[in-house]
Amino acid sequence: MTTPHALPQIAPAVANPHFGRIGGEEAVARLVEAFYRWMDTLPEAAGIRAMHEPDLSQTKAVLKLYLNEWLGGPKRYTAERGRPALRRKHLPFAIGQAEVDAWLLCMSRALDEVVSDAALRAELMAAFSRTAQAVRNDTPHHHGGTPHGGPPSTLVL
Repeated sequence: MTTPHALPQIAPAVANPHFGRIGGEEAVARLVEAFYRWMDTLPEAAGIRAMHEPDLSQTKAVLKLYLNEWLGGPKRYTAERGRPALRRKHLPFAIGQAEVDAWLLCMSRALDEVVSDAALRAELMAAFSRTAQAVRNDTPHHHGGTPHGGPPSTLVL
């Protein structure tokens, strides 16, 4: 007769603390508003702003859902829109280093406005930088994609 082996202890999933640290949904909403305000006003962001519809209401709503979930908050983005698949959703757009830099500039300015904790701003910028680089599609060397071609479209997250 064999003795039963004890099941290994499974550590509980560690919750993403960023949602609470940033200030929850209200802070995420302020971040998104600031982000698009910078996109509307910075000359360096004109190219990425042109990828969006003139009316940003729907785009803002989707980014709020996404960031809330990405930061560890309510999982409504996935429930409403499915898996994020950011790279696939951005393939219709020419995303090179200039677009990455413009996006990160807008986000950096927005974070400076909304997030008073310098360590949290740095953590988030590092994560946003990795994500933005992953969306690049201007050379075959970025995630095996092909260089962008075709007409401009409207950005949909």
